[in-house]
Amino acid sequence: MEAIEKLLKKPLWYNILVGIGAFLFLFLLIFFSLGLITGNGKTEKVPSVVGLDISTAKHNLAALGFDVVVQDSIYVDTLARTAVLRQTPDADEVVKKGRTVYLTINRVLAPQIEMPNLVGFSLQSAITYLKVLGLRMGPITLQPDKNKNVVLDQLVNGVRIAPGAKIASGTIINLYIGDGTLSVLEEVPDVVGLTVGNARSLIESAGFVVGNISSGVAIQDTASAFVIAQDPIALSAKLDSLNVPIKNRAPIKTPIHLTIDLTAPIRPLNDSIKN
Repeated sequence: MEAIEKLLKKPLWYNILVGIGAFLFLFLLIFFSLGLITGNGKTEKVPSVVGLDISTAKHNLAALGFDVVVQDSIYVDTLARTAVLRQTPDADEVVKKGRTVYLTINRVLAPQIEMPNLVGFSLQSAITYLKVLGLRMGPITLQPDKNKNVVLDQLVNGVRIAPGAKIASGTIINLYIGDGTLSVLEEVPDVVGLTVGNARSLIESAGFVVGNISSGVAIQDTASAFVIAQDPIALSAKLDSLNVPIKNRAPIKTPIHLTIDLTAPIRPLNDSIKN
């Protein structure tokens, strides 16, 4: 009380100066105490833990004074299980000691996905769809079909996979794709009477392939043997308006099966109409 009475007896300007001084003292005291209270000035560079196993990542971060929280988990089939995929703050950021580092890790078990029905999709659409679902595209197999680059079938490990079947994320899907050849019909070449070597050249140049080669006798040099029959044949049993046999047509890449012999067949005189 005496101190207060003494202050009251002082001039007003003196009391104002004392008040200002007390305020500045308290302000400076609080300001410089904040560093001690909050750990101001104690910083640490965040190490990179992406790619490390979660247990190793936690150990490395805790050794530097960081708290660790596993924030999320996703699945990436190409990376190790429980590996760190992302971290926040990022590596090499300078932050206060004791800050929490949030981690996203790789899941241990692959999520199950319903196999879509890709039959009828274009190849490019199927690839995009598989990627969105987290499935992997395997080797494709071309099959004769009138539609080119269209999915004909879908398989996993060589077995057809039905739409809706549950499979693990990252599963490799093999597709059978149409090659478009059945939309193109070509005249079947007539190779009866030719040597096998010449017949093969003619068949392949016409867009077909040589199928099975059979013979009723043992032949060592098949290339010089003669074709005595073929399947499919070059001319059909149907006649046109001029009574000329109509030439057979078949999709390109159709196999033409040959029967051969050591001697050339005797062909009828009217066989020239084929040409």
